[in-house]
Amino acid sequence: MMRNLLMRNLVVCSAAALTLAASATGLLHAQGLMKQNRISAALAGEAVAAAVAACTEKKFTVSAVLVDASGMQQAALRGDGTGPENMAIANDKAYTAVSFQTDTAELIARSRNQPPPSALTKIPHLLMASGGVVIKVGQEVVGALAVSGAAGGDNDHQCAKAGVEKIRDRLK
Repeated sequence: MMRNLLMRNLVVCSAAALTLAASATGLLHAQGLMKQNRISAALAGEAVAAAVAACTEKKFTVSAVLVDASGMQQAALRGDGTGPENMAIANDKAYTAVSFQTDTAELIARSRNQPPPSALTKIPHLLMASGGVVIKVGQEVVGALAVSGAAGGDNDHQCAKAGVEKIRDRLK
């Protein structure tokens, strides 16, 4: 009787261990590759061109940068007559927007009520300035587009939004 009880417990424990191992293996395999949407080079180029054109119509000389979801520059356009600093600033605005998954104008609004943690000043390429717009497909952030050089961050923001709107219907 004792031997039967031991055998039954051994079988139950073995089955539980195998089930656990199979579950863990499934989780490990599931975490091996991640699917991520990415804006094509053609659409990225079209978006930055549209953003620069929107500002040019308003007589602003700007640069525009689009970064992917990981903050890597995917497309950039330096508008005619724009200084070299505008390209770097646009890149940092886009990087900030994608890092926080929020438009930089929204981050600025939030910081009026609650200053950002001082640790953020230690992270390279974070720039709290309006002009960075997050690009989403559904709820997934796939990138950000930013503009620098217009008179004021609100104008940068509007031109960046125009660039995103130019490609929005093809983000599927």
